[in-house]
Amino acid sequence: MKNIILVTGGTGYIGSHTVVELQNAGYEVIVIDNLSNSDIGSLDGIERITGIRPAFEHLDCNDRDGLENLFGKYGGRIDGIIHFAASKAVGESVEQPLKYYRNNLVSLINLLELMPAFGVKGIVFSSSCTVYGQPDALPVTERAPIKPATSPYGNTKQISEEIIRDTIHAGAPFKSILLRYFNPIGAHPSAEIGELPVGVPQNLVPFLTQAAAGILRELHVFGDDYDTPDGSCIRDYIHVVDLAKAHVTAMNRLLEGKSAEDMEVFNLGTGRGVSVFELINAFEKSTGIKVPFQIVGRREGDIEKVWADPQHANETLGWKAVETLEDTLRSAWKWQLKLME
Repeated sequence: MKNIILVTGGTGYIGSHTVVELQNAGYEVIVIDNLSNSDIGSLDGIERITGIRPAFEHLDCNDRDGLENLFGKYGGRIDGIIHFAASKAVGESVEQPLKYYRNNLVSLINLLELMPAFGVKGIVFSSSCTVYGQPDALPVTERAPIKPATSPYGNTKQISEEIIRDTIHAGAPFKSILLRYFNPIGAHPSAEIGELPVGVPQNLVPFLTQAAAGILRELHVFGDDYDTPDGSCIRDYIHVVDLAKAHVTAMNRLLEGKSAEDMEVFNLGTGRGVSVFELINAFEKSTGIKVPFQIVGRREGDIEKVWADPQHANETLGWKAVETLEDTLRSAWKWQLKLME
């Protein structure tokens, strides 16, 4: 019998790519999503890629009774959870902090409360490099200190990690792996699924591709006066398919009992820092399309520069980012063109 994995936020950007990789790896997947920041059509894309349509439950993870009914429906057969469902825009979190604290914390607490009653063996948590704040040293290892968060979004990731740590320390009968992402970009090479922002994009690459396509007048570059070589922020951009595969590797590790500790932490990045201007240039070079942009003021909550030391994930988790930045940006452009058909 196949292991069953519950993927919260599974119609979203990273979630949908992870569902594809889970199904390719032989898992049975149940997707739950409230569709507040995603589209049900991603299930069609998943099915076209894998030949399998995952089970879908239209549900908000803040609805504890609904979650309990879902666990009951599957009769204790859910083996693991990958928890993506959360509000995730830094700028919006500064403007609407209570939305972020409610959505991101209550949903996690509900899952952790229900897992023991239904025999769930482990949870892979979608965390973020934002927990490091502006690091003292680069690249960032998992041993870097957790800094005061620069946004409510980042703070919810820090608090969520603490909630999981305290729950496991108190004797919870399950294990957890926290995956601290750097900056996922790109789309599935088939262009059947990709990042589908609601309204004006909050993330750089969909903002860039929409500007390149003429949907938006121009890309806004938030600040060119940072202490970086070209004045723009530096990030570690990772292909979303590489990131999705890391979740499968992490779930394998949990279910096969290979975890060295009850809670493990891994940074997921390429180890390469790329500035906003470098990213624009790489996009133009790899696609031949010019990107109109305007430099505007800094955005509250943004970190100046951060990139990963992925050695721990490479050696211990047995995972490595393999896609090039150019191929990643070409996949994002291919997805943008598909959306415009």
